[in-house]
Amino acid sequence: MRLCIIGLTATLALALFMAPHASDAQQATKVRRIGWLVAGSPPAGPESRLETFQQGLRDLGYVEGRNLRIERRYAEGNDARLRDLAVELARLPVDVIVAGGSAATRAAQQATRTIPIVMASSGDPVRLGFVASLARPGGNITGMSNFVAELPGKQLELLTEAAPQRSRIAVLTNPEAPAHAFEMAQLTEAAKALGMQVRVAPLRRRDDLAEVFAAMTREGAEALVVLGEPLLIDGVIDGIVKLAAQYRLPAIYRWRRDAQAGGLMSYGPNQPAIWRRYVYYVDRLLQGAKPADLPVEQPTQFDLVLNLKTAKALVITFPPRLLIQANEVIR
Repeated sequence: MRLCIIGLTATLALALFMAPHASDAQQATKVRRIGWLVAGSPPAGPESRLETFQQGLRDLGYVEGRNLRIERRYAEGNDARLRDLAVELARLPVDVIVAGGSAATRAAQQATRTIPIVMASSGDPVRLGFVASLARPGGNITGMSNFVAELPGKQLELLTEAAPQRSRIAVLTNPEAPAHAFEMAQLTEAAKALGMQVRVAPLRRRDDLAEVFAAMTREGAEALVVLGEPLLIDGVIDGIVKLAAQYRLPAIYRWRRDAQAGGLMSYGPNQPAIWRRYVYYVDRLLQGAKPADLPVEQPTQFDLVLNLKTAKALVITFPPRLLIQANEVIR
């Protein structure tokens, strides 16, 4: 009988010892769910932004298939679908929504006021009504803003250095984009200071791209500024690059990948640096931080990329100053 009591006591002691460890194991294997909301289309090949994000999460111990699930949603340029997908993610629900761009952030904001939202490269978040201020966002949205007030003007300035004889500049933009009005105001002001003329070349549908280029050249455009915008513009960059070459229009783009795809030049925020910061925000939010208390960050690294192959085809010679400034020169 004494042996039975001792055995029972030992069993109970072992069970008590194991109980908290079992709880820890359950906590460790809790699956966190992240919504990945993109206005554009899924890439044909690997998605560098998502891969960078996933690697950063793995470095912190979040591994898909083990303790993490990423719910990917792509609106393929359809604004109504974007709103529906945001609602779908909110209803799952997810723990955090990573929203790619201003349109996706707006859709997520309309879908939920409680689930934390990480802006991934939005426009001016204060002007767009996403946050109360950069330092104290105040709601359920925080993250990265691509907004730099001087950026459109700087792009125009660089384009004029590369093609100084061109004074009539077309601006390829989606008038429905949240940042359209502000960026056009900045470009108009910069053009006035440079003694140039800028004219909107509005693109509202992908199928209109060829006609928009034909119209801008009929109207006398001599060069082109392409504004970055994920819902529409970023999804047709290859077509834009080809048509700019066809019509022999020197063009400046926003993202490094655009110059790598054959664009003459690009100037804008360093995207990988921004992508890595998504991980910081998501981790903090999953650990219990409140979006309202996490300041919005703006880009601090910018890339100037020059494509010498395209320049040669357009009979353009980049001045030495630009070549020295460039972060990458494509030969």
